[in-house]
Amino acid sequence: MKFFPVPLFAVLLLAFSLIGCSAPVCCIQPEVEIVKKKPDIRIVAVGDIMLGTNFPDDRLAPDDGSKLLSTITPVLKDADITFGNLEGVLLEGGEAAKKCKKHSSCYVFRSPPHYAKYLKAAGFDVLSLANNHARDFGEEGRTASMKALDAVGLYHTGRIGDIARWEVKGITVAWIAYAPFGGSYDLLDIPLAVKQIKELSKNSDLVFVSIHAGAEGKDVKHIPFKNEFFFGEDRGDVVKFSRSVIDAGADLVIGHGPHVPRAMELYNNRLIAYSLGNFATYQGIRITGDNGIAPILSITMSADGKFKHGQIVSARQHRPQGTLLDNTHEAAKIIEELTLDDFPATGLHFSKTGSIKPLIIPWIANKK
Repeated sequence: MKFFPVPLFAVLLLAFSLIGCSAPVCCIQPEVEIVKKKPDIRIVAVGDIMLGTNFPDDRLAPDDGSKLLSTITPVLKDADITFGNLEGVLLEGGEAAKKCKKHSSCYVFRSPPHYAKYLKAAGFDVLSLANNHARDFGEEGRTASMKALDAVGLYHTGRIGDIARWEVKGITVAWIAYAPFGGSYDLLDIPLAVKQIKELSKNSDLVFVSIHAGAEGKDVKHIPFKNEFFFGEDRGDVVKFSRSVIDAGADLVIGHGPHVPRAMELYNNRLIAYSLGNFATYQGIRITGDNGIAPILSITMSADGKFKHGQIVSARQHRPQGTLLDNTHEAAKIIEELTLDDFPATGLHFSKTGSIKPLIIPWIANKK
């Protein structure tokens, strides 16, 4: 009797058919874990906001200030998170904590509490209450501002213990505001700030930081790379602070305070905007020259905080109209020039119309 060799494949096929499989592959079903990629986050940020004051006299805008932000509302709403710095207080009545020597130069700001609804309608999500005007009417004034923002569903941060936390597109975010002023998260204590950011990073996917810092005046557009002072008051070292908190786990730093735009920097794949200047400051704050430039920064970052691309939407303040878009792209041009001057080695590329992209070359730390 002759025996013919049977191919191994035929033997296997027969075996699998006997146990109910038409082919070997149907019985091999390894578990595959499908990891869903988290979406990018888009953030819009602006500088100082004060929609008019009724102290020491009535300097509120026409139509109750309701139209000051109407033109740029579509830009503000085109984001997952929209941020601004609220100067002054939202308060009815009260007694000013600051005493003015001259009525004509009284830098104390109080807006009606219902102005919070205009900020909400314009597209804002979170506002900083860490600045030198947040307590113009004492801590009671800041408390009133917090209540007014709470009433319309706006987040806020600034007073010690007040950190905005919420969820965006399935990503947990935290926003904390710093300033060199009493009662606020302390910009001058960098070691403490580092500890705070590390702690926030443990329970947040993304940590955003805003700073009210830097000198004020005509010649403060350039960053001095050291502590800045204004009338003898220490306003902090903005570069040292910003880089330190990013090293600690922050994913974005937004600056305001000097009332003029400043440079930007890409540090460890995170964006730092050192000042976005004034944005909507009706009366009480000068808007001539560079003080009237109102950049709107729109950035897209990955879910792990890395900067992907951005846009400087140029705008300028006009009275009594409000903040209007500027098709000459002046704000974008100024910020590009300042960035090239102050951070020539930073990995950012600017277009003529304000788009921002990271350079392909690795980021190299500036040494100044």
